[in-house]
Amino acid sequence: MSGQPLVSVIVPVYNGATDLPRCIESIRRQTWQNLELLLVNDGSTDTSLQLCRMYEAVDGRIRVIDQPNRGVSAARNAALDAARGELIQFADADDYLIPEATSLLAGRLLAEQADLVIADYYRVQEGEDPVVYGGYIPETGAVSRERFALAMMERPASFYFGVLWNKLYRGSLIREGQLRCDEELAWSEDFLFNLQYARLCRRFCALHTPVYYYCKNERSITATRIHPWNAVKVKTEIFNYYKEFYDSLGLYDENKGKVYRYLVSLAEC
Repeated sequence: MSGQPLVSVIVPVYNGATDLPRCIESIRRQTWQNLELLLVNDGSTDTSLQLCRMYEAVDGRIRVIDQPNRGVSAARNAALDAARGELIQFADADDYLIPEATSLLAGRLLAEQADLVIADYYRVQEGEDPVVYGGYIPETGAVSRERFALAMMERPASFYFGVLWNKLYRGSLIREGQLRCDEELAWSEDFLFNLQYARLCRRFCALHTPVYYYCKNERSITATRIHPWNAVKVKTEIFNYYKEFYDSLGLYDENKGKVYRYLVSLAEC
């Protein structure tokens, strides 16, 4: 543990008792020992809170935050307010990580002096073998903000760029930028957070080893509650930030067509 920066792993929890132990155990068993696990119970009505408290009692690295149901963004924000880590990692309660996930992410970030590491991941669907997604940044070393932006432009609706759970962030940049998840958005708040964070970064790095098991859940918000009209509305709101990102890099004028493609692109998990 000596010399290892503290990693804060943030897990929002809402009625996740069925899968939660698998997620927590995968984090407890990380080969990177210097971590804290922040479990945010967001008004669960099942036994999720009791499970969280049980793990908190047996592992001093675990802290539980209990709050009324306010949504996943509010849960993540509560954890960001409490996080002590130099590095920040996210996971969802129905997913799980390979044992070396944090070590690989943190090792790459430190070796490349990067501000953001983005990793490949597995998609797990019932009755199917896990499928690897990612690899959209082929370079093995650190790349510039401009190179990252050009790669994202090719896959503007991919989970690879959009979600929080396949990445490692610097806590100092989140704190200096006062970044938080938008609690008014019911969808795509992850992507907005990533856009805002990317504007603070100078060096980005891809990790081509899949480190995370994303368990596709047909009961999730994305699968059940996002009406096509609402998706268009949210995309239109986020597009202003998306366009500003490319404008700030001087990449918008020569890539207008690709930038606008975000509005019609379908989610890629």
